[in-house]
Amino acid sequence: MKNQKETIRRMVNYLNNEEKDGGFWLPNIQRPFVWKEEQIERLFDSILREYPISTMLVWKTKSSIKRRSFIKNYKKKNKLSNYYVPDDTKIKMLVLDGQQRLQSLFIGLKGSYEGKELYFNILSGKLSQPDDIKFHFKFMDKAKFPWVKFKDVVFSNEEYFEISEKIIDECDDELNKEQRKRIRNNIGKVIKVFNVEETLIYQELDSVDNQELYSEDDVVEIFIRANSGGTVLGKSDLLFSLLSASWSESDENMEELLEDLNNTGYKFTRDFILKTCLTILDKGAAYSVPKFRNEDTRENISNNWDDIANAIKDVKDFLYGKTYLRSDKALTSYLGLIPVIYFRYHHKDKWHAVKRLDEYILKSLLTGSFSGSPDNVIDRCVETIKKAKAFDVDELFGAIRRSGRNLQVSEDTLLDLYYGSKNIHLIFNLWYKDFSYHPAFTNNNPQVDHIFPQSELKKVKHINPDTGRPNLTYRAPERDQIANCMLLTQKENGAGGKSDQLPEEWFADKSDDYLDMHLIPKNRDLWKIEKYTEFIEERKKLIIRKFNSLIY
Repeated sequence: MKNQKETIRRMVNYLNNEEKDGGFWLPNIQRPFVWKEEQIERLFDSILREYPISTMLVWKTKSSIKRRSFIKNYKKKNKLSNYYVPDDTKIKMLVLDGQQRLQSLFIGLKGSYEGKELYFNILSGKLSQPDDIKFHFKFMDKAKFPWVKFKDVVFSNEEYFEISEKIIDECDDELNKEQRKRIRNNIGKVIKVFNVEETLIYQELDSVDNQELYSEDDVVEIFIRANSGGTVLGKSDLLFSLLSASWSESDENMEELLEDLNNTGYKFTRDFILKTCLTILDKGAAYSVPKFRNEDTRENISNNWDDIANAIKDVKDFLYGKTYLRSDKALTSYLGLIPVIYFRYHHKDKWHAVKRLDEYILKSLLTGSFSGSPDNVIDRCVETIKKAKAFDVDELFGAIRRSGRNLQVSEDTLLDLYYGSKNIHLIFNLWYKDFSYHPAFTNNNPQVDHIFPQSELKKVKHINPDTGRPNLTYRAPERDQIANCMLLTQKENGAGGKSDQLPEEWFADKSDDYLDMHLIPKNRDLWKIEKYTEFIEERKKLIIRKFNSLIY
């Protein structure tokens, strides 16, 4: 492994450019670009402040590896399949570590972010605290002085003093001596840091001149360690790249499947799909590099992809149509669905006759049966299905318990939910079945609201007999408990809506149907703030009564 250095200007020109060692590209191992505008702007500030930006890792190879180009004009709706590059056996440089930084530099210096180009405040640069921004960069449609388009400075072929004087001459306002000095200093610094100094350092794994030194297996392992420290989530992207090596349509098919699954508000991932594939093929839920290096495994996935995808989509449709778990917020764990998908795949003819499937899903979600590291739980469920050749919910619950997981849904399981807790949206999806959890306009999402406003409850105090000082009567756990929460539409909770109204005001003109929907005690005397404790106790009873069928 050898270290290489380049100026930023030269390196950006090497991206997608075959003239330099076949060009720098991204292997399909790499995840999509995820940085936001602010992160890119902060990167440019860090570079101009001459902060180190870490060493990158590049693989020089002739292997016919699936790869894609860097994105010049970034849009969030970009599809990676639009950037695929035809496979070849020519020399090429594949970026294994450093994608986010290089992609950010490419966007800022060559392209745009959501149609906006990167501008630099030429008068910025005053001393600031280490955590503050010193040199101000901003993506904008267009801008006036003191903002200048940054790529025009970096890629200008003029001397730095010529660039400076041109900016000064074109300024409509009269500049003082200090401002003119700041412009000259900043331009000089930009040219120095981006064009002259070899700021970027990358380690090169050379499989061209040293073919035996770095095999593809070696590079695979290096990538895992460089990007994820060997963690499961990092491996999933890598394992998919191994799959795509023998299945050219894998990227497009995976992308299409995830679009189909997520178009109604879910967030299924590639990681979930890969684990599901292994489970369906009886390889065990835990995934590892050796499994995906096995040619039979890869062929089985590619040959049976349509059936696998249809099984997953059928289960997703059941979720959306029969359980009211219609959003990612409500589906707090996806992994418990894998045994269901396994059954649908292997016993399609029995799928529509399955009973109590909603009970299995709801109880496993409420109790977190598949949280943490659930591979053992998934495997036990699969073995149970294989043995019975049926989806017997009682047998599956037994398998889950034998794995050391608790399935007991008690009254406390429900009443311990609170504002902001993971499962409160699961309960509200079941509670408010007529609410749309995935409206066309995101800002119309339903909102969890405190029945007795926090601001009002915080005013209620009592004197501490030990200190003689006033203390809060209702602390956060008492204010945030589910018995003080309800779901409102955006319109109800927005401007002119409930806001900080107390129940005696908000519910005063509401119908019995409205009160029943929200499980509000109809004794109006309990709607007063001095009756808060009594209100909570009565509402707890109504919540337990509504969800009594889940409790045992």
